[in-house]
Amino acid sequence: MLIFPAIDIHNQTCVRLYKGDFATAQKVAEDPLETANSFREAGAQWLHMVDLDGAKNGSPQNREIFVTVAKKSGLKLELGGGIRDMQTVSYYLEQGVSRIILGSAAVKNPSFVKEAVKEYGERVAVGIDAKNGMVAAEGWLSTSDVHFLDLAKQMEAIGVTCLIFTDISKDGTLSGPNLEQLAAINEAVSCDVIASGGVTNLSDIKALKELGLYGAICGKSIYQGTLSLKEAILEASR
Repeated sequence: MLIFPAIDIHNQTCVRLYKGDFATAQKVAEDPLETANSFREAGAQWLHMVDLDGAKNGSPQNREIFVTVAKKSGLKLELGGGIRDMQTVSYYLEQGVSRIILGSAAVKNPSFVKEAVKEYGERVAVGIDAKNGMVAAEGWLSTSDVHFLDLAKQMEAIGVTCLIFTDISKDGTLSGPNLEQLAAINEAVSCDVIASGGVTNLSDIKALKELGLYGAICGKSIYQGTLSLKEAILEASR
C-alpha cells in the first residue's frame, strides 16, 4: 500500500481543515516545497495536494505552487481542486503533475471525465467525497443525491482506474477512517482505491492495509505528530 502525505493549499498557505469547513483552516507548515522535500526525505514517493481555493471557486487558484512542487520536489504529485476543463487537465499534466484528480466534475459533468480518461488514461483519478454516504461537490459546500457506490461504479464504467474516497465527517478529525465505507467501495469496483480522511496512527495504517487498499492519504496526523510518516511508509510496504 502506498502512503500519500498531504499538502492542502488555501490562500497560498499550507493548511488543514476540520470536516472540510474553510472557517477551520489552520496553518500547518511554512513552505510547500520545503514540506514536500521533508516528506521525500522520510521515504515518500508520492504527494497528494489539493487546491482548496480552486475547489471552492471552480478554477485553478494556486497553480504556480503546484508546478513548482511537481518540478522540484522529486515526488510524484497527484493534484485535485478546481480542475473542470481539458485545458487545465493538459496544463498540469504537461507541467510535471503525475496524476490529476477530478472531483465535482464527476458528478456534474461525467462526459468531461470520460474525455479526460480517454486522453490521459491512468493519469486521471476521481475523488469521491461523501457525507452520510451521499456525494458532495464544490469544495464540499453542496451535497448531491448520488450515492458514493453508484458514482464509483459509474466512474469505473467510463474507464477510471483510480478512486480517492473521503468520508467528509472523518476528514481532519483524527478519529480513524471509515473502514466500513472503504471496504464497500473497494469491493464494489476493480479500481485502485485510496483512503482519505481520519487517519490517526499506525493502527489505522494497518487496518487500511488489511482491506487491500491501493493507498492512504495522511495529513493532520503527520503535522500533529500522531503518525510518523517514516513508520507509516514502512508498515504499508511490508
